[in-house]
Amino acid sequence: LAEAQADLAGLPEALKAWGRASTLPGEINRLTAAIAELGAVNLAALDELTQSRERKDYLDRPAADLTEALTTLESAIRQIDRESRELLQQTFDIVNANFGKLFPALFGGGQARLILTGEEILDSGVQVIAQPPGKRNTSIHLLSGGEKALTATSLVFALFQINPAPFCLLDEVDAPLDDPNTERFCKLVREMSAETQFLFISHNKITMELANQLIGITMQEPGVSRVVAVDINEVKFKAARLL
Repeated sequence: LAEAQADLAGLPEALKAWGRASTLPGEINRLTAAIAELGAVNLAALDELTQSRERKDYLDRPAADLTEALTTLESAIRQIDRESRELLQQTFDIVNANFGKLFPALFGGGQARLILTGEEILDSGVQVIAQPPGKRNTSIHLLSGGEKALTATSLVFALFQINPAPFCLLDEVDAPLDDPNTERFCKLVREMSAETQFLFISHNKITMELANQLIGITMQEPGVSRVVAVDINEVKFKAARLL
């Protein structure tokens, strides 16, 4: 008992608290077996524990940096999404308003609008709803070729009015248009030419009359092309002098 550093004074009370003394040998055998199962004592366990703690502390620092960076990145993503939603919604509203004004100007009446096809604007699509004069409200896919061309032109010009580009190239936009629609198209191009220079390819005489300068490609003989340029303002000036 002395070698085990037992509390000799407290043993009687401990024995009373234990209960029957006959159960002590069984408990001793159980504890002995449990100690035997632990195996040999690892004298290097404290050193291994110290190394493991140092390793853990070393890994905790980059893990904390990564967690902080992830939090900052998620915050930046949320801010970008919020600003993107606001800007996209503002742009969509402006384009939709311009589209609603230009469509009747090109068609001589009717109405058109853009609608979002989803609840989240960042993932939503855009559907074009157009109603030319005398027709019921319908999707753009059900319009004729000329009506689709005018609708698409209205949408492009609606985008141009937000941030006018210095140049606009139109490739035979007026090809499917009849004369009244062509005249309205030319009128709108003339109005927008105050801020944008239009370069357009056309075989329509009404559209050609709109241009300040004509550049034509002719083929006087097979395989030989020739560029012919006509300055409309100069021609009008010469004609006025002759008159």
